Amino acid sequence: MAAPTHTPPLPRLLKAAVVTALAIGAAHLILSDTLRFALVAEASAALGSPTGYGTAQVFTTALFNTALVMPIVLWTGMRLSGERRLGAMVLVGSAGWIVVVWRGVDGLDDSFGAILPLRPLVLLVGVTALASLLRRRPSPAPSAPRAPQNPSAPIRPGNVSETTPAS
Repeated sequence: MAAPTHTPPLPRLLKAAVVTALAIGAAHLILSDTLRFALVAEASAALGSPTGYGTAQVFTTALFNTALVMPIVLWTGMRLSGERRLGAMVLVGSAGWIVVVWRGVDGLDDSFGAILPLRPLVLLVGVTALASLLRRRPSPAPSAPRAPQNPSAPIRPGNVSETTPAS
């Protein structure tokens, strides 16, 4: 079986940019929709009819969901596009997404329909796409086990156990 050929850098970079943009869109949608539930819970509690879930619970759920969506979408999208060795890209994209959300969540948490700042999102797409070019070199294939040098060598009497019949 021949070793699979690697995708040239430019097509891999373009695939990674598209997949990262889709992953950011999916993670942002989940984050903003879940944070909207927090605002609704806050408003309904202020009006005297709590919705059954607290703001802190919804906020934590939003952050966990968005942190889980990013690596799953990055890995799945790149695998569906035929790429392998995605560890660096998924790690950089997920960590970068957490940092972008961490720095911009206050704007999302305060109003409906808000989006994260565009500059960090574009920077995240670029850095994650560049990280897709980092590939670990494949380890050399293990060699087949070797046969003994002289298979017809006689067994020495010291190597024969008592249960082995003498010949």
